[in-house]
Amino acid sequence: MEWYLPPIWAAVIGTAVAMYVILDGFDLGIGVLFPFARGEHERDLMAQSIGPYWDGNETWLVLGGAGLFVAFPQAYSVIMPAHYIPVIVMLVALVFRGVAFEFRHVSRSKTLWNAAFALGSTLAAFAQGVILGGLIQGVKVENGAYAGGPLDWATPFGLLCGLALIAGYALLGATWLLIKTEGALAERARRQSRSALLAVLAFMAAVSLWTPLSQPRIAERWFSLPNVLFLWPVPAVTALLAYGCWRWIGKGYEVPPFLAAVALFLLGYLGLVISNFPYLVPPSLSIWDTAAAPASQIFMLLGTLFLLPMILGYFAFVYWLFRGKVREDAGYH
Repeated sequence: MEWYLPPIWAAVIGTAVAMYVILDGFDLGIGVLFPFARGEHERDLMAQSIGPYWDGNETWLVLGGAGLFVAFPQAYSVIMPAHYIPVIVMLVALVFRGVAFEFRHVSRSKTLWNAAFALGSTLAAFAQGVILGGLIQGVKVENGAYAGGPLDWATPFGLLCGLALIAGYALLGATWLLIKTEGALAERARRQSRSALLAVLAFMAAVSLWTPLSQPRIAERWFSLPNVLFLWPVPAVTALLAYGCWRWIGKGYEVPPFLAAVALFLLGYLGLVISNFPYLVPPSLSIWDTAAAPASQIFMLLGTLFLLPMILGYFAFVYWLFRGKVREDAGYH
């Protein structure tokens, strides 16, 4: 087996997951914040702020899932049965929020669709956090196959991660509204941004303490010498970014708080990579253990390298085309 192919595919899938969490994260966060809007007009503005982007953002979820299935089929065969219930909840919730997003514009009464959009967004975020928590705490594997039960993911730590991701998406959604809206809605989003930031920092601290205390392999990765000498900048930069985000929100900035929130997500993601690499199914199956045949990886990699620039170009064009704030008549200017 060519040793370099699994790391390349791990980087591709990792990039897809990061793009999904950031891009679909802010529009899921809009759904989480939907119940706190004052009136249908504000909800219309919130929906319009993500209207051109939300369906395209989920492309990255497809790329990440398909890449895992193609490049690491054994990991896919272990991760899926270990998290069938939260995966199904996530997919159904995404379907419900997508249907609700479209139907609320044509329905005479928007109450039901508003509730479906908010509930679908919140459930999808929670399920994703639970899946993440299940992977961090480890998956029971015997003879290369999943050997646990259907509810192994349902632990206090998994539930904590689910709530943490809801708070994180709310932060992304609130800071996105600072960029895309104005007036009373933007001012409320500014207050929500600070509340969500405090919640995110509390959850990050809880997860950062819980994981090394419960997982000796993670404690060794972070606190053994000489690792600690190289890894201390990660929490230090996280603290500085959190302080900057708080200050920028208070000073009335629009774009910097969103970029800081994105950077906080990326640093948290980097921390997870540091804690678990090279294990794709912690704590036993690495990227080399679960990799597909080299011919399959090369074949799919050629197609991915051809399509990925096209996808990135499309996203750049769409985000540039619909730049600017949402007007009071629910359009762009």
